Amino acid sequence: MAFDPYPTRLETCQLCPRLAEHREAVGKHERMRRHSYAKESYWAKPVPGFGDPKARILLLGLAPGAHGSNRTGRMFTGDASGDFLYPALYRAGLASQPESSSLKDGLALNHLWITAACRCVPPGNKPLKDELANCQHWLSYDLDGLKNLRLVLALGSIAHHSYLDYLKAKGHKIVKKHYPFEHGRLHEIETATPLLNSYHVSFQNTNTGKLTEAMFDSILARAKNLA
Repeated sequence: MAFDPYPTRLETCQLCPRLAEHREAVGKHERMRRHSYAKESYWAKPVPGFGDPKARILLLGLAPGAHGSNRTGRMFTGDASGDFLYPALYRAGLASQPESSSLKDGLALNHLWITAACRCVPPGNKPLKDELANCQHWLSYDLDGLKNLRLVLALGSIAHHSYLDYLKAKGHKIVKKHYPFEHGRLHEIETATPLLNSYHVSFQNTNTGKLTEAMFDSILARAKNLA
């Protein structure tokens, strides 16, 4: 069966009752929204991966932001993380434009697919262990469907561990302590797509200088070379 980049059954996923309740509550109740978005319609559903179906690089994030992806329906779109990420992707030649504002803004990705370990916005931006385990089904869907992948770029430790969990579920004999998360570290894994680590592009990291534009540009350049 051909890879369907936007499976309709994802939109109705209810595997995690806590997450389903939270994503929909943020979308429905103006009191839970930021003032500037109070009158907007929210996506308020699981957010699909998106990009180039022939991607050689998969960029793996944590989860949708409450007023970013949960509002717009596209990964890393509508919040500070995306404001940092997409200009960098554009500089690297991986995106057709330096901004991502909505599903209809014309953005296209080049040789890149973007997805997340958790597809629904979690309270406090902290998915539970069993919620991440439930969402492995959708991570597997993307990884198994993208036949040209040469590299997984994990943003943050949760994304890093989610990919390792995917490999374990596929039968790879992974001892996770032998594959620590470290910014800039490349993990070569026998018979599996290599894993490159980066700090997450969260506002907390970029605003404090833990992750700078130069650092992330370097990571993307390395990812392109490896892919």
